[in-house]
Amino acid sequence: MAFLTIACPCLFGLESVLSGEVKRMGGQDVEVTDGRVCFKGNPRMIARANVLLRTAERVLIVVGGFRAETFQDLFEGVYHLPWENFIGSKDAFPVKGWSLNSKLRSVPDCQSIIKKAIAKRLGEHYGAAWLEESGPVHQIQFSLMRDVASIMIDTSGSGLHKRGYRPTANVAPIKETLAAGIADLARVRENTLLVDPFCGSGTLLIEGATKALRIAPGLRRRFSAEHWGLIPQEDWQEERRASFELVRRSGTFRALGSDIDSASVDLTLDNAERAGIRSKISCHTENVKNFVPPEEPFVLITNPPYGERMLTVEQAEELYRVMGQAFEPGEGRSYYVISPHEQFERLFGRAASRRRKLYNGNIKCTLYMFF
Repeated sequence: MAFLTIACPCLFGLESVLSGEVKRMGGQDVEVTDGRVCFKGNPRMIARANVLLRTAERVLIVVGGFRAETFQDLFEGVYHLPWENFIGSKDAFPVKGWSLNSKLRSVPDCQSIIKKAIAKRLGEHYGAAWLEESGPVHQIQFSLMRDVASIMIDTSGSGLHKRGYRPTANVAPIKETLAAGIADLARVRENTLLVDPFCGSGTLLIEGATKALRIAPGLRRRFSAEHWGLIPQEDWQEERRASFELVRRSGTFRALGSDIDSASVDLTLDNAERAGIRSKISCHTENVKNFVPPEEPFVLITNPPYGERMLTVEQAEELYRVMGQAFEPGEGRSYYVISPHEQFERLFGRAASRRRKLYNGNIKCTLYMFF
């Protein structure tokens, strides 16, 4: 099969990080838009992207795009796409998607039209009056933005943030893909000492550790496209083998975590064990007001509780003042704090060296960087 167009959605603010990942793994003709990175690659690149990408939410095949102002436009556009190249005669193809600023506003109606158009095309190709859809699932995703339709197939299945090491989490966990993106922005390396005094379920520490040790995030999980036949099983095996060979456990990386909640400390250590990096992480119970910066150079990345998640606004603001006193500046010390509070710097007591807008779930935040 010729090169495919591949789309990887990501959290807003992480586009440049994901673009760098895609380029390093060999993606061609990389294009960046808000919340998405598109590139070209052969079918095997689907396997590589699912296994390697840390900040992508999913890996999608772009089957086609066209203008659709009427349901007839939508039907004809979908019908003329080469669905037989991806979907077998018995395969399932459920449809989901969204519409924004478009004439076709009814998502259920769009789903129905797209389903009928694909079924007609496949029925004619396979000579079948009825498609049983008992085989592997090919999740169809569509988007309608300003009357332009994009029609895609999801190759990942469960979202790529589900690494497999966090079956349970604390009350307000940070998403794994966001944690990985922050670790990239903080330039966590194989010789980094990484610190998180609000470790929660350990996501920031674990994502930092797996990045430093070059442990691919998809190494321990499976993906929808593995069941399709589009990509030979030996290609999946080879991509996992190549990823395993990239692992570097000989570096001096260490992670130090703490939390005022002892249950969070236990959860962090349990998750680190599942992630296979328990030996690199130390964790203990401690109030942040007692935090003492390590004597050696370190990178601190943290997602403190705030008013919209676990504390009242007043409690969160007092916590920021305590952090400003505890996180003393100094040579070789870097602090990265993600918060939605617009007055964080004033409460913290000093201006950030840099700032970056990010989203933690649906909450608009800023990553404050102090060097």
